[in-house]
Amino acid sequence: MAQCSVRTATLLGVEAIPVDAEVDVGAGLPVFAIVGLADMAVQEARERVRSAVRAAGFDVPNARVVINLAPGPVRKHGTGFDLAIALGLLTATGQLPRSHAETCAAIGELSLDGSVRSVPGMLAYALAAREAGVPLIGPADSSSALSLEGLDYRPVSNLAQLRAVELGTKHAVDSRLSRHLCRQLDYAEVAGHDLAKRALLIAAAGGHNVLMVGPPGSGKTMLARRLPSILPPLDDAERLETALIHSVAGLDESQALAGGRPFRAPHHSASIAGLVGGGSPPRPGEASLAHNGVLFLDEMPEFGPAALQALRQPMEDGRITLVRAEGRLRFPARFALVGAANPCPCGFRGDRDRACTCAPSAVERYQGRIGGPLMDRIDLVIDVARIDPSVLLGEPTGAASARLRELVLEVRQRSAMRAQGPTATLYGAELLRACSLSARAQRFLEDSARSRHLSGRGVTQLLRVARTIADSEAADHVEHDHLSEALGFRSREAG
Repeated sequence: MAQCSVRTATLLGVEAIPVDAEVDVGAGLPVFAIVGLADMAVQEARERVRSAVRAAGFDVPNARVVINLAPGPVRKHGTGFDLAIALGLLTATGQLPRSHAETCAAIGELSLDGSVRSVPGMLAYALAAREAGVPLIGPADSSSALSLEGLDYRPVSNLAQLRAVELGTKHAVDSRLSRHLCRQLDYAEVAGHDLAKRALLIAAAGGHNVLMVGPPGSGKTMLARRLPSILPPLDDAERLETALIHSVAGLDESQALAGGRPFRAPHHSASIAGLVGGGSPPRPGEASLAHNGVLFLDEMPEFGPAALQALRQPMEDGRITLVRAEGRLRFPARFALVGAANPCPCGFRGDRDRACTCAPSAVERYQGRIGGPLMDRIDLVIDVARIDPSVLLGEPTGAASARLRELVLEVRQRSAMRAQGPTATLYGAELLRACSLSARAQRFLEDSARSRHLSGRGVTQLLRVARTIADSEAADHVEHDHLSEALGFRSREAG
């Protein structure tokens, strides 16, 4: 009888949970069994490991082989256990030295020819290994693990390389220098829409949510897709946090590692699980993939009502909590929501050139699809009218995204001098101190809240937007004019 244990991990939400792959090779009928709440992908490792071991020039033991993935109560998902199982099997049978199995963790999927492939969540596994203070053996093509500072990463491209007594170590590379972002769209290309640009500038500076209402072809999507171009790059902590979510979802994390903020634009047929996360095993949804960036919902009234209402909690808390049989899973989800909607089913209510053909009851039902509770969480609502052809064909005269980004940075720096985090996260007494309302401004706010029947959340968000507007003018106090502009954005009617 021979035994060996190799450290590995399984994903639970966006976190890698340590797992020990315990291998026991003993006398008895030839069998290859995997136990420990392993899903079908893990069970299929038996065939991949057998073929990979033979292809790499090793022997598959004609014995009773039992693999236990401990701890038993934790469900194991995915194909990342292949490399650890193979390493443990070859070590237990004396075909490899025990140095690798005893000192390192291992993650990777095996091909039938013995090559090692990356798996979703490599950055999460790398973080877990760094936290545990052990070297990580993994695939040679894992760019995310190579981008993590402080990790002793030992890449292998084929199982046969494990014969080496010492594996080569690759150190972290600076992703900001080694990678480049794709060309971003620029607001300098947009003709007209000065009011919409002003609203998006305020939203970017304060982290506010926006809804744009206008007829088809008025430029709502064009404006929304350029919003990331005026957002500041991700800082070091945000880069790692954002890249981790994309890595777990099996997406390319290179843009996040390079500092680019995510922009997610799901189709309106997206399900609740698609927006906020779920599935088996649970994976992050679009709201989490937009963490530290922009979640754009085009044709917002066409989304399912239940899916839209599922966004209410993450818009408030900046995270999504899923309760499943295996426990509570938390996914980060602090994003700027940008919605686009037509004013009515035909799309031309209030248009100066085309008449609306919708019945009033149809217009009311259509506008009510977003729902009052969700609308109460949207800070700025703006009309986006179609641009006159003479303006559209002329030279754009608006500010470029680079200049707008400088203004956003200035506003955020002023906000950071007062409190931690963006203006959109201020609340209660902290928000009132930040606003420092004059007597006239306070009277105006009280009268406006009563006349427009604003909820407590509505008053709070009105103050947040006014504070951002005041910061854009380098004002220490929120005055009447700042509140008036914020109220104009909040109370604008769709038609």
